[in-house]
Amino acid sequence: MDRPAVAVLFGGRSSEHSISSATAGGVLRAIDRDRYRVIPVGITRDGVFVLEDDDPDKFALDAERLPEVVDNGTRVLWPEGGGDRTLRVRRADGTIDEVGTVDAVLPILHGLHGEDGTVQGFFDTLRIPYAGGGVLDSALCMDKHFMKIVLAAAGVPVSPWVTVTRRQWERDPEQVRADAASLGAITFVKPARAGSSVGVSKVHDASELAAALELAFAEDDKVLIESAIVGREVEVAILEGRDGAGSRASLPGEIVLTTREFYDFEGKYLGGDGADVVCPADLTDAEIAALQELGVRAFDAVDGRGLARVDFFLTDDGLFVNELNTMPGFTPISMFPKCWIASGLSYPELITELIDTALDRAA
Repeated sequence: MDRPAVAVLFGGRSSEHSISSATAGGVLRAIDRDRYRVIPVGITRDGVFVLEDDDPDKFALDAERLPEVVDNGTRVLWPEGGGDRTLRVRRADGTIDEVGTVDAVLPILHGLHGEDGTVQGFFDTLRIPYAGGGVLDSALCMDKHFMKIVLAAAGVPVSPWVTVTRRQWERDPEQVRADAASLGAITFVKPARAGSSVGVSKVHDASELAAALELAFAEDDKVLIESAIVGREVEVAILEGRDGAGSRASLPGEIVLTTREFYDFEGKYLGGDGADVVCPADLTDAEIAALQELGVRAFDAVDGRGLARVDFFLTDDGLFVNELNTMPGFTPISMFPKCWIASGLSYPELITELIDTALDRAA
């Protein structure tokens, strides 16, 4: 039996390009090659699709040199639609070769132009199956403002917030300051449409608000100011159900902060001190069940497909959902795979689950 061909798609135009590339290194190393034929497709920071080297070491996560997709002169020519799934590549010398039929795409893209429904819509148009979130859930969860609105409407508790545009800040800064003050003395400022803690600041008092907004506005012209919630930072990993079964949640993991004020980019990906990822988290059976149930509710509320990581605050007043990520950090040391490993699913098995779910959906 021929192995299905899977295009592993990574890189992209967002500020999370390097994290996507590092994830590709882990996936290329762990994917079941006896089960799938792998086609690595990179997207440069300028949005050029190139046929990449099938070399996990090339995309290893290194704090001294973050991996990236560079323009190697090739151009990936996607199928022309109408049911055709033949992938071609134009070489640097202008010759065109057939790479073969693509059975599914594994888009391990983070942030804008990858995790926001745009790539998903592209593959829907071409009728090429793909793993992970669909157009709607990807778009909703990419924009934290609308994600919170949908979750709140479904009865899922979220942290209090206000949304601020760059125009509002420039035209009426005093009103923005007043809105921020209503959320409490300490707040978090974050871009509405960015991930991996890029552009996020903890604001300790009003004097720090302007700098935090400017940092966030560098990533997006829409920004959220959220109340700082005191509690444990706990996360569950969600997978779409198969064969008519409902979505399922992993054992929870926890971000334990020691010297860091919050779980920032360095702590997540570069092995910085001050934040530990603990999975499974030290929780009671009742707390585990509540987290898993609310995680599935949140996933279903956004019409989740494929996978998501649901981030919570566990407080004395109960659970609050911080956010959902439809393509969470997926390096071997990231929380999403760690939660499933703790739940009995290995990293290679997790990759297989995502791809096979996509193939089943298209069958």
